[in-house]
Amino acid sequence: MRTTISLEDNLGKAARRHARQEGLSLSALVARALRTLLTDRGAKTDSGPFRLVTVGGGGPLPGVDLDRTSSLIVAEDEASRGDEPRGR
Repeated sequence: MRTTISLEDNLGKAARRHARQEGLSLSALVARALRTLLTDRGAKTDSGPFRLVTVGGGGPLPGVDLDRTSSLIVAEDEASRGDEPRGR
């Protein structure tokens, strides 16, 4: 399966460095880490059905388009760095 993930810059660099040291591709390193996480924690985390608690109920804020989540991620990154928002 092919997918795209977003990592913090320092985490991505550390992962690439570790993969090189292990003689693995970044994909192989991520797959190994996920297998380890899922097999080690799989039995421990089964605590019954998941219950999502929400607050409000008025839907998204005005101007928020939930069909364009990538633009929300960019806006959040810009806000956290104090950048001026890009024209939409």
